[in-house]
Amino acid sequence: MTPRVAIIGAGWAGLAAAIELAPAARVVLYEAGKAAGGRARRVPLGGMALDNGQHILIGAYRECLRLMRTVGVDVDAQLAAQPLVWQQVDGMAMRCPAWPAPLHLLAGLLTARGLRWRDKLALARLLTWLRWQRWQIGQDAPAQAWLAAHGQSEALLQRFWQPLILATLNTPPAQASMQLLANVLRDSLGAPSARDSQLLLPRVDLSALFVDPALQWLAAQGVATRLGQRVAALQPENGGWRVDGEYFDAVLVAVAPYHAAALLDHAPLSALLKAWQYQPITTLYLQFEGRVRLPAVMTGQASGVGQWWFDRQALSGEPGLVSVVISADGAHATLARDALLAAVLGEMQRHVPALPPLKQHWQITEQRATFAANVSLARPAVRLGVESAYLAGDWLCADYPATLEGAVRSGVTAARTLMQDWTKKNDANV
Repeated sequence: MTPRVAIIGAGWAGLAAAIELAPAARVVLYEAGKAAGGRARRVPLGGMALDNGQHILIGAYRECLRLMRTVGVDVDAQLAAQPLVWQQVDGMAMRCPAWPAPLHLLAGLLTARGLRWRDKLALARLLTWLRWQRWQIGQDAPAQAWLAAHGQSEALLQRFWQPLILATLNTPPAQASMQLLANVLRDSLGAPSARDSQLLLPRVDLSALFVDPALQWLAAQGVATRLGQRVAALQPENGGWRVDGEYFDAVLVAVAPYHAAALLDHAPLSALLKAWQYQPITTLYLQFEGRVRLPAVMTGQASGVGQWWFDRQALSGEPGLVSVVISADGAHATLARDALLAAVLGEMQRHVPALPPLKQHWQITEQRATFAANVSLARPAVRLGVESAYLAGDWLCADYPATLEGAVRSGVTAARTLMQDWTKKNDANV
């Protein structure tokens, strides 16, 4: 017997769940917005196809890469792979060669510029210790305090750890979970293959990278996608669910946590999520009148407002376009849009020779871009605890902060769990 399943939310988690379920279930995919992709999608601005925020992948994102290949994406063509590069205009510069792990990291540290030898040794010692501990730190603690207590100098905190924490956890280092950071290190710098730590930078917008191919593949599998249809009511009935009055054998809710709490009448989930905090991400798109020569395709700052600069012309061919990413809450949040733009431009003018005049610009700020990856954050399971109801989203992947890989992993896990429960339920009724 084939179950009929409603998936609420067509972000990366919902799409992943739909792809996993399509061969074994009759799936209807609901999306409140007019476009699928959630917080990682194309946004038309000024006649250009920009992203709702700059995202990168790494080689360790195996589930993302697997599903991309499943729906027909040429991963090698659509993602620019490069060895782990840490290039700051005012801090350190490190490039890890394509050697077996952990030799690639050791070579990168030995040749890094902008760090004293004692700092290089302290960083190498800590990473080696974490590897010996299998990337488990014991009791979780705030990352900044934990790192300082484990021999990481102020220079290391400012030039390496703080930018890394902001980029991966999107949470201020003083409150971010050290264990979640260790998990990220485990699956990137600490992975057996140096390929896992490679940066994978999209050459196309995020909808072209995964969302559009996924929707086309799902349509070919018979999945019905209902864009622009916001689900108003979920009601359990006879072991299944009514979705706005339409009956399904199971429901999989793949929306942001605050939307899930509002949609589901489930006291334990609401109580858990009530204590959660959220963090913003701002992306500035700056189009200049000529070519901008950044020190690297992905260039960082150890201090300043604009944390990472991306050369979009080099990546995806958009003339004169640079994207600037500012993660998490901070002093920049108090600046008006014009003041923030002026601050970012001033920083670029100090570090980029012969910066051309600015032609046009856009700012996209997601106020609740991710959940705050706080210490010992309690996370729900994909089973809601109510028959035939499941959850998916980056906030369900307990091993990771809010990432594309976390979203996809949760969708795959929820889909497989649903099918296991359905098979067990039907076997019991035979």
